[in-house]
Amino acid sequence: MAYSPQARLSLLQVALSSIEYGLRSGSPETVNSQDYSQELRDSRACFVTLRKDQSLRGCIGSLEPRGCLVADVANNAFAAAFRDPRFQKLEANELDFLDIGISVLGSSQALAFDSQQTLLDMLRPGQDGLILQDKTARGTFLPTVWKSIPQPEEFLNQLKIKAGLTADYWSDTLEVWRYTTESFSAPVSEIRSSNESAVRTEQG
Repeated sequence: MAYSPQARLSLLQVALSSIEYGLRSGSPETVNSQDYSQELRDSRACFVTLRKDQSLRGCIGSLEPRGCLVADVANNAFAAAFRDPRFQKLEANELDFLDIGISVLGSSQALAFDSQQTLLDMLRPGQDGLILQDKTARGTFLPTVWKSIPQPEEFLNQLKIKAGLTADYWSDTLEVWRYTTESFSAPVSEIRSSNESAVRTEQG
């Protein structure tokens, strides 16, 4: 589904509002889904990514739908700002310097492969998000990660490490799924000004 510029801006405004509410109250903002169009009330999985000075500042999301999209955006935005274990909680003086990104996930597709090379040959750089799992080890990279890791082999190796495996790990029980996203972002200043033209379409 391709969201309209207004729908994208609305989702980014929900994310920003939830972060601002979190700074004041310490909890995510409750969203009244009836205030939004049907497409934003549909059950969709999403990730919210925060960047500061072009560096990652937080990223939290879900691989499976957990409820209506606007509510998931609000919850994930709060979690990206205050519950990502890789970072300290967001401080109020950082907010104006943030860039907020949202990735809405499509359905995942299991990949059938018999070797790492076969798997690598199936990947579509810049397009595929990947979920990698073997027993209890699991990790995912959004399609936007291709911008910082453009080589398929390194992309896969880093995903293994994120899942808690070694870069050279291989097993016949390894499972991989791919998915695509509709991803977009904007600086906090542009979200506040309701500038639809400032919302950028992201890779993937």
